[in-house]
Amino acid sequence: MSTVVELRDGVVAYGDRPVLRGVDLTVHAGEVVAILGANGSGKSTLIRAILGLVPLVSGTLSLFGVSRRGRELRGQWRRIGYVPQRLGAGSGVPATVAEVVSTGRLARRGMLRPAGAADRAAIASALAAVGLADRATAPVGTLSGGQQQRTLIARALAAEPELLVLDEPTAGVDARSQSAFADALRAFVAGGSTVLLVAHELGPLQPLVTRAVVLHDGAIAHDGPVPVPAGHHADPHHDHVHPHAPHDPPGIWTGP
Repeated sequence: MSTVVELRDGVVAYGDRPVLRGVDLTVHAGEVVAILGANGSGKSTLIRAILGLVPLVSGTLSLFGVSRRGRELRGQWRRIGYVPQRLGAGSGVPATVAEVVSTGRLARRGMLRPAGAADRAAIASALAAVGLADRATAPVGTLSGGQQQRTLIARALAAEPELLVLDEPTAGVDARSQSAFADALRAFVAGGSTVLLVAHELGPLQPLVTRAVVLHDGAIAHDGPVPVPAGHHADPHHDHVHPHAPHDPPGIWTGP
């Protein structure tokens, strides 16, 4: 399998406070990798470091086999679709759902070239994938929070990325939107694409995850199958998927 992400001995610090401590992570093409851990464990920082949004203090990173320090890396960004944590896609944005999703095509066609048939087809496909085809002409500001988050995911899908990076895509959104996310990702990975997602709760996404990477205090505590909850965390009404810390007894989970 080809390597999509390779981070070696990655260290990130904010001022004097280390956030990631010597992290090694490899993601291969076709994998769906979930980054799990309690709040403050470094999950979102790891994603942001991979995307180049925060600098590495030390360590090496390559995307699709190209070093982050190399000049060729700029050409790799259009191969990645990124959905940040829920921001409220409609806050102050006087645009329709389709107009927001269409911005996902800019990296492929450029700012000056008008949208063509391929662009329109990609936008329509992305809207259908997240269940928003019937809201294409609706102002984004009129959507629910879950629908706004689906709009952001459609924007990323419209770019037809090889790697889709999602930071807490289902946090605080309704069950219908969570199911729509799962359906969209199922179709996306069926084509051999790769997903890297941060999650506090996997919910309906869990059957799609091929591998879980658990962070604790900025370091990887587990890299393998999704950990199975035990005790009261196994109750069907408890959806949290966060691993126990190294000092906890086996099978016991930490978290709120």
